[in-house]
Amino acid sequence: MTVRVVVGGAVFDRGRLLAARRSAPPELAGRWELPGGKAEPGETPPQALVRELREELGVEVEPLEPLPGEWPLKPGYVLRVWTAALRSGEPRPLEDHDELRWLTPDRVDEVDWLDEDRPAVAEAVRRLRAAEHLHPRAH
Repeated sequence: MTVRVVVGGAVFDRGRLLAARRSAPPELAGRWELPGGKAEPGETPPQALVRELREELGVEVEPLEPLPGEWPLKPGYVLRVWTAALRSGEPRPLEDHDELRWLTPDRVDEVDWLDEDRPAVAEAVRRLRAAEHLHPRAH
């Protein structure tokens, strides 16, 4: 059985992580995830991420690097997460989501993340904190 990759984006902008609240399907509605979607045949995960975030959020992102690990979703699907930088556009919930939030590292626990996304969110936050430590923003 071939396993389809679902690519999630840990989208960073100005020291914050983008969270998206699912509006569908019903069993996931109201919980939060890293936005993304299924890679099409012949598409690399970074290509899929760029296309999915353009379709779902109306933004252009630059995939940076994959987070280590993959997480099983429904049978036949695994989640892989890439960090990505917002390059243009302001994210809007165009499809599959009804709310978006930018979360600073100390606020990521304020939303109810999908279980599969939690390890990737934790790793993304570690990277955000490390980057902040290297390049503190002027206040």
